Amino acid sequence: MNTTAASATEEAAAATTGTTATTGTTVTAATTGTTGAPAPALWGRAEQQDFRSRVRGTLLGSAIGDALGAPVTGLSLNGIHETHGPRGLSELAPAYGRRGAVTAATQLTLFTVDGLIRAHVRRDTGAWHPPTDVHRAYLRWAATQRDWGPDERRADNGWLAREEWLYARRGPGRACLTGFADDTLATLDQPKNPTARDAAAATRSAPFGLLVGWEPALVLQLAVECAAQSHGHPTAYLSAGAFAVIVHGLTRGESLDAAVQRALGLLGARPGHQPVTDALRRAASAVTGAAPGPEVVASLTTGDGRGAEDALAVAVYCALVAEDVPHGLRLAVNQGGDSAASGALCGALLGALHGETALPPAWLTALEGRAAVLELADDLALEMTQGPALHGPTLITPAWLARYPRA
Repeated sequence: MNTTAASATEEAAAATTGTTATTGTTVTAATTGTTGAPAPALWGRAEQQDFRSRVRGTLLGSAIGDALGAPVTGLSLNGIHETHGPRGLSELAPAYGRRGAVTAATQLTLFTVDGLIRAHVRRDTGAWHPPTDVHRAYLRWAATQRDWGPDERRADNGWLAREEWLYARRGPGRACLTGFADDTLATLDQPKNPTARDAAAATRSAPFGLLVGWEPALVLQLAVECAAQSHGHPTAYLSAGAFAVIVHGLTRGESLDAAVQRALGLLGARPGHQPVTDALRRAASAVTGAAPGPEVVASLTTGDGRGAEDALAVAVYCALVAEDVPHGLRLAVNQGGDSAASGALCGALLGALHGETALPPAWLTALEGRAAVLELADDLALEMTQGPALHGPTLITPAWLARYPRA
């Protein structure tokens, strides 16, 4: 365990009792103290199925949005129209040599899930500091960006870091590469890259919202602490925290508008929140204005539209006005800002809201790494709903520990 002083996340999460409403039923997930394992959650079969659908929807939706936006990221709206016609990009297009290719945003999202599962597994040993486990997962991602392929000598790799398709550079941001270049665990007082304010930290933060047994304030805190490992500007890490809280509300069965309002309430006490809260309010207000279109999307952003708060505003607005998942994602990526980031954020929101069955089948079948995304989603759903049956201080399930080592 990292010797850094315990964070607010560690201290509070160790004693929290969270409740989540899904399909009209309350599910309680309590923890039993600083070193104890989480107590069994009261999950019925229907609640487990609903949760798994939302987890799958979140992770697959994020990956689809990422893949849809990847070919047009960096293009102006005029450039998109010149390349893809007057209606813009409407289907998956080639990027990185294939249709359906994902970027570093999806890679890092998967490693976020890996780190969260391991945090729960390692708690059996008495160690409970989720930011450390997520940071270690990001270091494993960093190895995929410099190594030719999986290193079988690394006992802590688990199954995800052995996936060869992840060993590819897909436009990782400089802040991520430098933030995860060493094993130093940053803090909010001493974050990495304090001027980095792009959306890369936000796009990897949907998995924090899938911790349905946590209180929203703790989800925000954990997402913020983990974002600061690479993006130390308050706009970047608070955008990541707000996004995680919104996903959390959707996963618990709230409406998107209610989830946004909850995020706004929690952000208000945070120093440096104004750009993020302003962005969320712009997104909510725009719903009652002109008909959805590129002009409205452009009005949501400030500057060059590539800040984390701008990508978040675009994603929230497009999810709020979406007629269906394809409509929302097309609206999110056909703009001159960070199309891949807005697509990934919007896809996660729509997937958490509607579940996996709302995702377009044609885009799913072309998605790079779909099998791995599904496998990881199901593992997270298992850990959240059936964790005590998989591992504990006196219980060892060898197959689970081989997938998610305690090391």
